[in-house]
Amino acid sequence: MAMTMNGEILLAASREVVWTKLNDPAVLKACIPGCEELERSDGEGFRAIAKMKVGPVSARFRGRVTLNDLDPPRSYTIVGEGEGGVAGFAKGGAKLSLLERDDGTLLTYHVDAQIGGRLAQLGQRLVHRTAKKLADEFFANFARAL
Repeated sequence: MAMTMNGEILLAASREVVWTKLNDPAVLKACIPGCEELERSDGEGFRAIAKMKVGPVSARFRGRVTLNDLDPPRSYTIVGEGEGGVAGFAKGGAKLSLLERDDGTLLTYHVDAQIGGRLAQLGQRLVHRTAKKLADEFFANFARAL
């Protein structure tokens, strides 16, 4: 099942501060809902373990994320994939852009993802609603961390 999601959030910090925090594993681990482990891997990326629940399906996902098209402190593309055993898999990418504003930094994102397995059988509305809720929770946590 394919899924897209777009959004933006105004953060009360400079673009440089936002960029630094977006690349700090400790900050990200604290902000990602269900994140149990997050560490830098070789090159520009991270390895992660997160426990997620989507409707009746709960699983521990192990994944890898790489950062591409780096243009500090303006933008990058996140490409990742995760496996959740019988629950299924998720893979995709997100383009993040940071625009400096007088009142802080406007972060915009565009996500394209594919999910499969039991997760895909739950239905697009439930999966999309859960993904949106997790994204909102991440950005609320991230805004507080700034």
